[in-house]
Amino acid sequence: MRIISGKYKTKKLAVLKSNDTRPTTDKVRENIFNILGPIEGSVLDLFAGSGALGIEALSRGADEAMFIDGAKDAIGIIKENTSGIDEPVEIFRNDYRRALRAMSKRDRRFDLVFLDPPYHKGMVVTSLELIDSLDILAEGGRIVVETHKDEVYQTPGHASLREAVYGTIRINVLTKEGEL
Repeated sequence: MRIISGKYKTKKLAVLKSNDTRPTTDKVRENIFNILGPIEGSVLDLFAGSGALGIEALSRGADEAMFIDGAKDAIGIIKENTSGIDEPVEIFRNDYRRALRAMSKRDRRFDLVFLDPPYHKGMVVTSLELIDSLDILAEGGRIVVETHKDEVYQTPGHASLREAVYGTIRINVLTKEGEL
């Protein structure tokens, strides 16, 4: 895996050797960023895995990024992958619910949130509900949700800007309802 475009283009990324994670492929990441267009502001990479999405956002203009994952091995990979990154980076090993609540207490808001939880575990809806109720998404911010193409979920408080399927993966770009 590598960073596709921007400041860190061609930077090689380490990935976990476990079957518990599935890194977003270069092709899917490229399509996500083509949909998103220019990137700026603060990024949250929730369920970060290798950190590829957050690092790609930094490479393309984001000001800072926070990476959250519950797996110790993932945190090690993210630290390795973010070495040499100039922008401010925060990396936390934490349960996603606890992490979102902690960000709310710190009044942290993000312009772009990557939400790529384990498939078919119901974490998408819980995450979206928490992001909405805790006011984590900045005004005009976007959430990129990656799921299995067959996974069905509601988007409480959010409106879909664009949805696309790439093989077995569904990408849905959301914004706060009323901000279309």
